[in-house]
Amino acid sequence: MSDENRTSDTPKGPRPEPLRFFGTTWVEHDGNYRLRRVVVPVGSLLAAAVSCLVLRFAYQGLEIAEVGGAVTLIVVVMFAVCSALAFGHTWEAFTKRPDPERQSSLRGLLAIGFVGSLLAYFFRSLVEAPGEKLLREEYEKARTTHEKRTSRRTGNPSRKPRRRG
Repeated sequence: MSDENRTSDTPKGPRPEPLRFFGTTWVEHDGNYRLRRVVVPVGSLLAAAVSCLVLRFAYQGLEIAEVGGAVTLIVVVMFAVCSALAFGHTWEAFTKRPDPERQSSLRGLLAIGFVGSLLAYFFRSLVEAPGEKLLREEYEKARTTHEKRTSRRTGNPSRKPRRRG
């Protein structure tokens, strides 16, 4: 690769991974980071409240349809259990990377338990940008590794003077 194709303003080393709604502002806490830290919890709580309202309409639809107490109970328990499981899974995903295969197999459960995911997002965003701690640890580790690798290299080894013995 020639030097003409390289741009001098491209940073060397690892790049931070963007977070949903925060981009890479979590690294230096710049670029409206504080405003986003206020808007994200409010937005996720508002979305959870609207979702509960939609679920209330669905429950009223079951009452109007007179499907019976057993079906209504099953639907309510299903949403409650799925929301609890989705909360736990979403909360755990903020502290360690989820397994992609497990994530895809839980897609239906997470869709049904969307209220739990929204509440986990709300509670986590009160403490940090959701997932910030995990990404910060990974980014710092990658930077440290990169610095160790690059600090050992001090130039072109073919240009070093050779000792003759």
